[in-house]
Amino acid sequence: MSVQTMTLRKSNRLRGASINLMYFPALAMFAVFLVWPVIQGAILSFTNWDGYSPSYADVGWQNYQRLWSDPNFMVALRNTFIFGIGSTIIQQIVGLFLAVLLDRAGRNTNVMRAIVYLPVLISPVVMGTFYYLIFRYRQGALNDIMEAFGGGAVAWLADPGFAIVVIVFINSMQFVGVSMIIYLSGLQAIPQEIYEAAALDGVSPWQRFTKISWPMLHPAFASSVVLNLIGGLKLFDIVKVLTDGGPGFATNSVSTLIGRTYFGSQAAGYAAAQGVILFLVIAIFTVFTNKWLDLRANRIGM
Repeated sequence: MSVQTMTLRKSNRLRGASINLMYFPALAMFAVFLVWPVIQGAILSFTNWDGYSPSYADVGWQNYQRLWSDPNFMVALRNTFIFGIGSTIIQQIVGLFLAVLLDRAGRNTNVMRAIVYLPVLISPVVMGTFYYLIFRYRQGALNDIMEAFGGGAVAWLADPGFAIVVIVFINSMQFVGVSMIIYLSGLQAIPQEIYEAAALDGVSPWQRFTKISWPMLHPAFASSVVLNLIGGLKLFDIVKVLTDGGPGFATNSVSTLIGRTYFGSQAAGYAAAQGVILFLVIAIFTVFTNKWLDLRANRIGM
């Protein structure tokens, strides 16, 4: 081996080492602000800490055993699945429809895209307050309109079934712009020559979508599903503003129940156990969703 080759290899190793060192600040921040709080929360979940006292005792698995016999937690866990899965499904359907529509639109397309995406930039607290003024029972905009046409007022947020549907709807409509942008980027990445060749072969628009666009949108579909699912499973702001988990505990997500347990009941250890379960639920859902998406990609040849 020549001296020049050895020098070149040594230079490449040093360059690689210097590039790896550039990762250190990001990894340090990730460890301090993400990994360590998760570990600390897991440790606290085995204690009876009230969130304020300087001392606490180890209670073993008592907090986790309590979870499965706590009806409020089970309701919150069920609601969390509804919020996550329901919002994800709606956002895929509406987001894809808007993306296809705006991809084919002509003039003022950029304006329409901005209008659809605008709610994403608004704080969920502000969005929740806005919709509260629409759905509240007394002097709510929706009930006023219904009464003006001879209908009766409906307690949208007092009935748990109605309230859960309203929360899913609001969360979906606020963040559907994210799905729209992802799908729109995917559509614009598909070469136009493929569509032109299909049109010359007499392929109908619907067949072009189902046989060309939809399979080639898999990367966009995968990104949108994972982002929407994680956002829906950890839903907090809109629930807090609209119902605060009420009536009673009927519309809590696990995220809002953690807040009520920590600050309302001063049971930080039990709240930490709820947080650990939420973390595991999101992690498991994400892993299985990615596995399913990988299988789908292999099936369609992506």
